[in-house]
Amino acid sequence: MIARSTEVLVRRLNGLTPRVAFILGSGLGSLVNAVEDAVRIPYVDLPEFPQSGVSGHAGEVVVGYLSGKPVLMLAGRAHYYEKGDAAVMRPVIASLAGLGIETLILTNAAGSVRADLAPGSLMLIDDHINFSGLNPLIGEPTDRRFVGMTTAYDTKLKDALIEAAIKVGEELERGVYMWFSGPSFETPAEIRMARTLGADAVGMSTVPEVILARFFGLRVAACSVITNFGAGMTGDELSHEETKDVAPRGGARLRKIIQALIREIG
Repeated sequence: MIARSTEVLVRRLNGLTPRVAFILGSGLGSLVNAVEDAVRIPYVDLPEFPQSGVSGHAGEVVVGYLSGKPVLMLAGRAHYYEKGDAAVMRPVIASLAGLGIETLILTNAAGSVRADLAPGSLMLIDDHINFSGLNPLIGEPTDRRFVGMTTAYDTKLKDALIEAAIKVGEELERGVYMWFSGPSFETPAEIRMARTLGADAVGMSTVPEVILARFFGLRVAACSVITNFGAGMTGDELSHEETKDVAPRGGARLRKIIQALIREIG
């Protein structure tokens, strides 16, 4: 099935050979509007590609040119919390590797656990904490499952993102992302715990995809758009609507950074 998905992608791309791919998080799908000469392939046309049931995730592959370089964007992802499968994105990452993708850049919407990391901020993920304890490689029968994660987030890619942010005049914070399984938001006590353990932001995605990408040999970088303060930090209740409302604002700033990045690495 994975080979069939790759075959469909190759056939539909008409010779285009992107080496850089993006996974776009909640409310960030509008980044595909920057892609020129776009070819759009719905996930339903790709065998084994998961269908996201989360609003704010379109569910399509968009391939074309960004800053004059060929790129592939995944508008939407499936999450562990939808069906209880940490490896739900494995067919997607495997298909990207089969297509010849070498670099994967992930984006997500996240909650801040720091008072100085306000909604609308952008955070480069330096490292992560897999607080859920789940792993998409559970059940993998080969010794390849023992993936090293010391440099999960590629140092050169992180430096390139920082440089791109400077060039376009955008501030890019750096921090640690903690993965909670979701779908319920964290409690105030959990947010305090996350801060104590060294997290700067929390969210419900990305970490399984990073593990899978490293398993398949891809270079990885990731950025969070901060959409809210964590539970208990303001007294307000959290909602997915808030995530969808705030994410596009940060997404517009992230788009400028990504376009500058692609000019350098694409």
